[in-house]
Amino acid sequence: MLELLKNPSRNVIIAVFMIGTFAVGMTEYVVTGLLTQFAVDLDVEIATTGLLLSVYALSVTVFGPVIRLLTLRFSPKMLLIILTSIFIISNTVAATAPNFEVLLLSRLLSATMHAPFFGVMMSLAMAISEPHKKTSAVALVNGGLVISVMIGVPFGSFIGAALSFRTVFWIIVLLGIITLIGLILTTPNYKIKEAPRIMDELTVFKDKNVLLLIFTIIFGYSGVFTAYTFLEPMLRDITGMGHLGVAFSMLMFGTFAVIGNFSSGNIQPSRLTLTVTMTFLFLGIVLILFTFMLENQILAFIASGLFGLGTFGISPMLNSKIIFAAVTAPALAGTLAASVFNLANSIGATLGSALLSNGLNYTQITMIAAGMLFFGVICMVITHFIEDKERFMSSE
Repeated sequence: MLELLKNPSRNVIIAVFMIGTFAVGMTEYVVTGLLTQFAVDLDVEIATTGLLLSVYALSVTVFGPVIRLLTLRFSPKMLLIILTSIFIISNTVAATAPNFEVLLLSRLLSATMHAPFFGVMMSLAMAISEPHKKTSAVALVNGGLVISVMIGVPFGSFIGAALSFRTVFWIIVLLGIITLIGLILTTPNYKIKEAPRIMDELTVFKDKNVLLLIFTIIFGYSGVFTAYTFLEPMLRDITGMGHLGVAFSMLMFGTFAVIGNFSSGNIQPSRLTLTVTMTFLFLGIVLILFTFMLENQILAFIASGLFGLGTFGISPMLNSKIIFAAVTAPALAGTLAASVFNLANSIGATLGSALLSNGLNYTQITMIAAGMLFFGVICMVITHFIEDKERFMSSE
């Protein structure tokens, strides 16, 4: 055991990373199942509790790249330890929050560490992996978050309803402490020979290879959350499901999300563009058929699973593409990817809410979401013709 800690294997290091991403993923998503408890315990309207979601996503987008640029001189291990400490403190504040304002502040603090945490972990996981396992490394790190969607969020919602939302945050604090200990004991202590320069890292925003991918995620992948935001009410209103049916559908979504995430890790860098294009197309078709499939309960379970398969099958591949493409900004690349995905999530959820508020029905909303995903297909076709393919070939 001591020898394992002195010379931890790639699998041990990535396992620790997965515990960390599971904890952060649970923090981000478990709130969706606790809104009623927040409203009752903290005496606020449910509509107000929605800020806990939107503030988190926007804070990740804004603060992620800024925090990473300010910490370029930090070694990866030291930065991960600092970020995990912030995570533990922020969730301790959430567990003891006397009012909604303090809880909202804790979400803001937690969000500041999210993107750099994921970014550094993905970059470090790729650095300790053989060339043909780099995409798999990203999928494994991202897998902690996906597993949290499948297991952590339903478990947290159950504990919140049975006990208290504060208990949920104390559990997350415990996961954070376990992650911190694991990082201290196993993370390679790479020394930075020459600290990245901020101006060099910022050149990524002039790189056509990266910019087109960012554009694709913001205006294509955001279609996923335009529809996903209303998965639960669609299952209730169209399929007529009760609590058990909705829970099983969510389990199907999460289970197939895990399958999609880990399957995408087998895709070699040179085939990422084609596979991402086909996955966008697959997701678009699923959403076109989605509300019609929900009219039958068995088909509704299948539709939920297919939706999860595509949603979390495509995200590790897009993350990998940004990291491979951003050769001029190796320190910022992973953080940028995490921030862009959160921006897409926020845009999608906001757009879906706006469409519903303006009288559109669920079928119309899912059709618009499908159209956004087909736009993603077009973006990836353009990417195929203009990207620098040597950046991906050299990674194999």
